[in-house]
Amino acid sequence: MTTIREMLENIERDTLVSRAALSAKTRGRDREEAEDDLRPSYQRDRDRIIHCKAFRRLKHKTQVFLAPEGDHYRTRLTHVLEVTQIARTIAKSLRLNEVLTEAIGLGHDLGHSAFGHAGEAALNKLVKGGFDHYRQSVRVVEVLENDGRGLNLTIEVRDGILKHSKGEKGELLRRRPKSRALTLEGDIVRISDIIAYVNHDIDDGIRAGVLTEHDIPKEIRKALGNKGSDRIDRMVRDVIDSTLACDYEQISMSAEVIGALEELRTYMFQNMYLTPTVRGEFVKAQRTLTALFEHVVANPDEFLNTASNEPIERLAIDFIAGMTDRYAINLYERLFVPRAWV
Repeated sequence: MTTIREMLENIERDTLVSRAALSAKTRGRDREEAEDDLRPSYQRDRDRIIHCKAFRRLKHKTQVFLAPEGDHYRTRLTHVLEVTQIARTIAKSLRLNEVLTEAIGLGHDLGHSAFGHAGEAALNKLVKGGFDHYRQSVRVVEVLENDGRGLNLTIEVRDGILKHSKGEKGELLRRRPKSRALTLEGDIVRISDIIAYVNHDIDDGIRAGVLTEHDIPKEIRKALGNKGSDRIDRMVRDVIDSTLACDYEQISMSAEVIGALEELRTYMFQNMYLTPTVRGEFVKAQRTLTALFEHVVANPDEFLNTASNEPIERLAIDFIAGMTDRYAINLYERLFVPRAWV
């Protein structure tokens, strides 16, 4: 008798394009598991990500503005949801694997530290070999979640998480085939990440009074649109049309749109991310995480599972990176701020 999982796998085989990653043909997991009779492999990965503790903590981690009081500023969780929505639209329109795309999108920032990129920069100075949120995200799903057993996700999902990040000057879409994600779905999340964050960060910047729509250079607005919804629509449609035009050789964008997007990213770094208004609290955030790290390393038995075979510094980084903004602030106050006598 055909199971529901097999029926869903057959639907993928019959409806998706030949370049799509099929659940039934996954490269597998690190630990073999019996197949589920309801859910194909990538659906199981998505569900595991949604139900893990690291995913829930994203609701109290910074996107751009540190520990914002306003209800409408993005957090790392709402960023992840916006990325995933954009990525699903692209994947579905291209008849690629929407569920795989969703799993990668939901998991791509699980390892982000408190205080956003300010926290990442602080941790990068503290650990041998540096700290990158994308590598930490893979560590979360491979090692840290599920009481040290990890989530045992498929190779395709972990690869997409690892290869999503671009930084300030990285390629939006990698030129060398060997440097791209193993799947087109992984590369969809990579481009969807920046489509989402440059637009929602503009919205947050306007809300904070840091910039206005008219501050964005006229040439960029002419190429991409005068408001966030128009820009997202322009870029999403361009990715779909350009990928179809190259017959799925790669996830692609036209020269005009990718050029304007790169200019917009540069504009955002120069006029928002790196401005004194936004970075004003960054130094404090970095000092907070540095002090916490040093205290945890000096007092490992109080915070860490010292029975582990891993170095104390590695365990301390895992502990610090997993903190939400408010947890880090509250712990810092408890450890370092004098309390009034009662």
